[in-house]
Amino acid sequence: MQSERDTMSKHNPVARAITYMFKKDRWEAFTCFLDDGRICLTNNAAERALRGIALGRKSWLFAGSERGGDRAAFMYSLISTAKMNDIDPQAWLADVLGRLPDMTASQVPDLLPWNWQSPQCRQAA
Repeated sequence: MQSERDTMSKHNPVARAITYMFKKDRWEAFTCFLDDGRICLTNNAAERALRGIALGRKSWLFAGSERGGDRAAFMYSLISTAKMNDIDPQAWLADVLGRLPDMTASQVPDLLPWNWQSPQCRQAA
């Protein structure tokens, strides 16, 4: 019995994808999403997260120095972490920067995105 793959040209993009899938035991890794519902079939979320960085790639050349690039990477980490915790990064950073000088070191974990509460929530509590 002839498979669908055998009826396609080896240069056909679908045929190339099928061939790729069966090389080097990739099938088991590909089908692991069937056993674990937490595994996403696509990497769309990761692609979307990197889109802003890819679009501004030329702008990042003008960070000014290696130190400036390190600062930009640090800020991207903070902003991404806030977004991943469903927090408005601008509101979070403004609140944290305003409260930080008056806090002790033991209170700083309360300002992390996964522990932070907006000023409105703090007043209601």
